[in-house]
Amino acid sequence: MKPAPFDYHRATSVRDAVQALADAAGDGKIIAGGQSLAPVLALRMARPKVLVDINRIPGLSTIVSVDGGVRIGALVRHARLVEQTGHPMLAEAARWIGHTAIRSRGTSGGSIAHADPAAELPVVAAALEATIHIAGPRGTRTSSAAEFCTGALETTLAEDEMVTAVDMPLPQRWGFAEFSRRHGDFGLVTVAAAEVGGHWRIAVGGVGSVPLRVEEAEQLLDAGAPVEQVAAAAAAATAPSSDIHASAGYRRAMTAEFVRRALVQEKERVAA
Repeated sequence: MKPAPFDYHRATSVRDAVQALADAAGDGKIIAGGQSLAPVLALRMARPKVLVDINRIPGLSTIVSVDGGVRIGALVRHARLVEQTGHPMLAEAARWIGHTAIRSRGTSGGSIAHADPAAELPVVAAALEATIHIAGPRGTRTSSAAEFCTGALETTLAEDEMVTAVDMPLPQRWGFAEFSRRHGDFGLVTVAAAEVGGHWRIAVGGVGSVPLRVEEAEQLLDAGAPVEQVAAAAAAATAPSSDIHASAGYRRAMTAEFVRRALVQEKERVAA
């Protein structure tokens, strides 16, 4: 199937892009890598009137140091996240995103804005309590990762707003583990654990409509509880649904196992 007809606008600036979205009156879509949007268009699950191409906008493809972390521009490709050395946790998480072709085209801003609860970057953003930069015709604003995702593929982005960058704090210690049926698939369970500012945060993807923070497990980890106890508390905090890929019980069991693996990974890294 081919996409329904649409107009195409190549934006030259962020201001130009958000104005094009505003002019579309809720019937426009941003396109950058197109790794999520293109299949949806091909299946005619979405029929936007206008596609706003942001690939030529200068300044959105940079990775720069900011206080306590790095700022990832919306057009930074996943492959570049793998290659960069300023934020090792992001590099590790990006290695799990799809396949080489997907990592070569897909963008950090696109992944965050798409808000797939099983995708790697939203889970890492939740664990790091990342700050998301947003632009619209009324100006700019920021959102915490926790407030940004409101449901599966749903965010607080208005129809005429776009993600421009994400600030990812640099953790003192971290672990990342993912379980999928095949390499390159979305994770059935994805776990990001990070110590930032002396406190652990653990986010789990694939067990709900948004990346889930497991606060009791975080508190146990801060208190020095054994890894197995932390992992069990994390699994107990989830309430996943069964689907064609896995039962709820299986996802919960995998949550415990992959929280354990993420934390053991961190211990092994320190020991090495």
